[in-house]
Amino acid sequence: MAFKAKSAAETKAAELASALVRIADREGAPLQIGVEALRRASPRLTPLAIGQLFRRHRDDLEAALAERGYTLLDYADQGPGRGMEFAIGVDG
Repeated sequence: MAFKAKSAAETKAAELASALVRIADREGAPLQIGVEALRRASPRLTPLAIGQLFRRHRDDLEAALAERGYTLLDYADQGPGRGMEFAIGVDG
């Protein structure tokens, strides 16, 4: 099978998924993960990028969470400056 390079957005989506999984592993699920916790886990993840990545790569994020036994329960984005939050639960 030929190697297919990931786009910058796909790479950043994988980074977001990794940050969500690391936080869920550390804190235990179920939990709410806000943008500040994600920024601490990966400073390259800006609030704008997080929102765009969620909308464009939701399936990839959910698949990465499912691989570790987590599920995305909810995502709330209140708009710029008002906060966003992921609700993560245990799969099953």
